[in-house]
Amino acid sequence: HSSCRLPCCRFQFWKRKGSAVTFACVMVLLAALSTLLFVDAIESWAVSMSRTKGVAGVWVGPGPPNRGFLSPPEEYLLMPSPLVCQRAKPYLIVMVTTAPAHWQARQVIRETWGEETEVRGRRVMTLFMVGQSLDPGLSKQLVAEARDHGDVVQGRFLDSYANLTLKTLSLLGWVHRFCREVPFVAKVDDDVLFNAGALLHYLNRNHRTESDLYLGRVHVRVPPKRKPTSRHYLPALGTAYILSRAAARKILQAASTLPLPDPLPPEDVFVGLSALEAGIVPHHCPLFSGGPGVPYSRCCYQAMVSVHHTSPEEMVRFWTEVHSIPPCSWLSMKASLGLCKVRALVGM
Repeated sequence: HSSCRLPCCRFQFWKRKGSAVTFACVMVLLAALSTLLFVDAIESWAVSMSRTKGVAGVWVGPGPPNRGFLSPPEEYLLMPSPLVCQRAKPYLIVMVTTAPAHWQARQVIRETWGEETEVRGRRVMTLFMVGQSLDPGLSKQLVAEARDHGDVVQGRFLDSYANLTLKTLSLLGWVHRFCREVPFVAKVDDDVLFNAGALLHYLNRNHRTESDLYLGRVHVRVPPKRKPTSRHYLPALGTAYILSRAAARKILQAASTLPLPDPLPPEDVFVGLSALEAGIVPHHCPLFSGGPGVPYSRCCYQAMVSVHHTSPEEMVRFWTEVHSIPPCSWLSMKASLGLCKVRALVGM
């Protein structure tokens, strides 16, 4: 009798142990799946926990006060009709910062996401912000392009990387003067795949009121580049961000009182300093790309608001595939978004 009990006990022990292992594996898989599905919420929480109050060690001066960016019409060499926003009444105006020579990027945007004029029942308008070119032939082509499409705003400054701050202030000045009733304005680079549908869905869920909204990808504890010859001498990652009407007005007004150093800081650094001066805190949205590139996945890109470093050829292909039928389900988009984030972090 006793000789039978030991094998039986062993069997029961291994059975219980096997059940425990199975249960643990199931719990790990469920935890991994939950993390994958809600990686955007986890990222937002992590950013909010990492941020500190105030900004330390920021130096702007010396330099004269930056006045005069509530720009009069004569500050713009090319622009659509002054009544363009009164007629269209857009809910969102997308201002694409571009260089005069980037005609291919502008044309591809017109044929893809910039072609959307009504998204989720809201009116959307896309315009291009450029500076002046030293090339007479390029300047002539830009005039013809503006005449043909009616979507180019050209400021009275030399178009260069060093003048991106002036370009952004100029576009905010133009919106303030001619589209001051628009609820939201987006600043987007011309190498960004922009998804107005995903943005408006996010705004409807999280920011229905037109508060002082400054929305984008917030980078915390990013070490600045100290080498003066570096393109990223100061931490600058502003390929796309959104401003509410009130925030855009307050930031522009604050920018007109801050000194402009020589050389100019990167535009998103200066906008951030102006927001700080105006008492506006940036909101992090994990659906804006930044840092590591987001690997392509159809369902992931359906969920993303912006994906930067996108070539004109990629933009056409991605936009066509993302908007092919059938649309991805909520579960597919959440899981795909989580996988994209993980792959971006590990460099896959």
